[in-house]
Amino acid sequence: MAYSTLVSLFTFVPLALLAVSAQAAPGIGKPAPDFTGTDAAGFVVTLSDFQGKIVVLEWSNPGCPFVHKHYDSGNMQALQSYATSKGLVWLTINSSAPGKQGHMDAALAKDYIAKNKVAATHYILDPEGKIGRLYEAKTTPHMFVIDANGTLAYMGAIDDKPTPDPASVEGAKNYVRAAIDDLLAGKPVATASTQSYGCSVKYGD
Repeated sequence: MAYSTLVSLFTFVPLALLAVSAQAAPGIGKPAPDFTGTDAAGFVVTLSDFQGKIVVLEWSNPGCPFVHKHYDSGNMQALQSYATSKGLVWLTINSSAPGKQGHMDAALAKDYIAKNKVAATHYILDPEGKIGRLYEAKTTPHMFVIDANGTLAYMGAIDDKPTPDPASVEGAKNYVRAAIDDLLAGKPVATASTQSYGCSVKYGD
């Protein structure tokens, strides 16, 4: 084999490994994948800009009955308000593609935020599904909590009641709130991973 071919092979392998690593699935204890998106107000939001703060990611679809459960009951807004009052950053992400359930442009999103008193720090529109696929978000809601060091500390369901019935909110174990409280107390998250539930994220074809 020619020397130039060998050099080419040994150069390619590390680059290939780096590419795979960059697209690796999110995992507890691993760095949270960085991303940049635009919110409903037109602000460009980059995850790494919040280094040093706990960040919650919430995948949402306003047309999903499971999302309705948490918003119509006020459960999601209460959790958002609790988190932000503690100095956390809350990023709600809508990855519904154009023509799919829950897709909104900026004007519709701003109207939805106002009518539903959404208390997220930013409501990010992800119509191409780039952020959603990066995190392998599967359902709405699908929740992720990132610690102040940028490490993924929780991923999964919002609570332990996988039903669209708003009445189930009362008495439910809220995994996200528990994860937030553990991190604020300087403790490892007791339940770091659960099975998310809800509607499938409406990615484009």
